[in-house]
Amino acid sequence: MSLHQAAQDTIKAVESMLLGKSEQVELALISLFAGGHLLLEDLPGMGKTTLAQALSITLGLEHQRIQFTSDMLPADILGVSIFDTASSEFRFHPGPVFTQVLLADEINRTTPKTQSALLEVMEEQRISIDGDVHRVDSPFFVIATQNPHTQFGTFALPESQLDRFLMRVSLGYPDAQAEREILTLGDSRTRMRTLEPCLDRPRLLAIQSACTEVHAAPDLIDYLQRLLQFTRDSDAFYTGVSVRAGLALLKAARARAWLKLRKYVLPEDIQALLLPVLAHRIRAAEDRNDYSAERLIQLLLEEVDVIR
Repeated sequence: MSLHQAAQDTIKAVESMLLGKSEQVELALISLFAGGHLLLEDLPGMGKTTLAQALSITLGLEHQRIQFTSDMLPADILGVSIFDTASSEFRFHPGPVFTQVLLADEINRTTPKTQSALLEVMEEQRISIDGDVHRVDSPFFVIATQNPHTQFGTFALPESQLDRFLMRVSLGYPDAQAEREILTLGDSRTRMRTLEPCLDRPRLLAIQSACTEVHAAPDLIDYLQRLLQFTRDSDAFYTGVSVRAGLALLKAARARAWLKLRKYVLPEDIQALLLPVLAHRIRAAEDRNDYSAERLIQLLLEEVDVIR
């Protein structure tokens, strides 16, 4: 089976658990293939956990789930060194972060101190405890879910943590046809038992490697630079997006192009990913409080020419 066929089979398998959300499922796979992390934000009961669990199973990787609560400590995530009386030395007991797919459920239910414990491992794939460095396996994919900040008992993720997520995706309500099918089929947890892995670690690593080789022409890079510069020059944005955000957008565009069976990136790849990649990294200027992230992205699409 080809890598492209395995990727398509994965998308179809996850879609069978999350009906009517093909676009969001594709974005989740693009995030993984680009080597990034995924943040799912929506109201409770919209299928965030279902998507994360379905991805974990179909990817054929080791996975762990953390249910974040307000009393959780960093050691509950990373692990802890405990003194072993038999050997008279400290032994490190790894936490649930030492896996390949980590489902961080309701990440904004815990305190900022515990949220920040994920920062180093998400960026560097390692943690430092008591002066020792411990590395996690590759690939390492964090799928975090969060409820809207207006919900009771939530702690907003700091900008530094939000920037560690390649994409933020919202599921929203299903359309009428999909909702009827969901109501007819019943609880997804029962159907989840029928899922089987469509990928494994070697093939996933091969896909990630292939995505990095997708060509981005100089004219395409010029277009990307103009998009980034517009956010810095326009008075509609509070601050411009960083170079790291530009790199994230390019990585995601390469993964999307690969998934579409192309060996080169098109402007449409960049445009299709502006919202999920940049929305959590931008905000409107103080005198443009009525501008949503969607309105700012639309401004980018309208004002920045593809070809100069």
